[in-house]
Amino acid sequence: MAQAKTELQHRARELRRAGRTYDEIVAELGVSKSSVSLWVRDLPRPERRAREHCRVMAEARWAPIREARELERRETKRIAAQEIGTLSDRELFLVGVGLYWAEGTKSKPHRPSDRVTFVNSDPGMVSFYLAWLRLLGVDESRLRFHVMIHESADIAGAERFWADHVGPGTGSFGKTTLKKHNPTTVRKNTGENYRGCLTIRVLGGADLYRRIEGWWCGIVSSARATDLQNRT
Repeated sequence: MAQAKTELQHRARELRRAGRTYDEIVAELGVSKSSVSLWVRDLPRPERRAREHCRVMAEARWAPIREARELERRETKRIAAQEIGTLSDRELFLVGVGLYWAEGTKSKPHRPSDRVTFVNSDPGMVSFYLAWLRLLGVDESRLRFHVMIHESADIAGAERFWADHVGPGTGSFGKTTLKKHNPTTVRKNTGENYRGCLTIRVLGGADLYRRIEGWWCGIVSSARATDLQNRT
């Protein structure tokens, strides 16, 4: 046992001298990082060139694994999408109610408001929501849109994207709302795919909001009754 440990120590030191990182030594020898640190801490850190070489080698080893995982993820997603099939009107209706209650604005005791307003950054969500409104018979002339986006983003590009996405003749767009840029904040929502959020408001939507609230209450009550029945 002691001899095996000594051999591991010697091998760890050889790998360190060859420019390998702690994580790479741990992966190759199957020992703890604390052990590796103890065994090689007196050795100098690998030169930058050696570390870069190790990084490239590690990338080459992991690339096939990541590719296989990505292929598996895409296949799982494809199969799951096929399981949905075609939505019936009732299925679209029920999912839409849940979608609105999750993402739409709601009346609060401290701020009563019977308005139908939906905000989202996902184009797929927006398309689904518009399809749901059409199912409910909401005339597109009652829809009002406006973009909300950071002032440091491509504002004109985002406005064009959302206008194209909802299609011509679908409501009208108001003035874009800009969020002030804070240079101390590390933002993740950047890049060419960042297009802010789209706000969709239904004019004269008080009655529709009350119905949505009632539909959601009905769904919750029905879910509880079904759950209770399944547990008995």
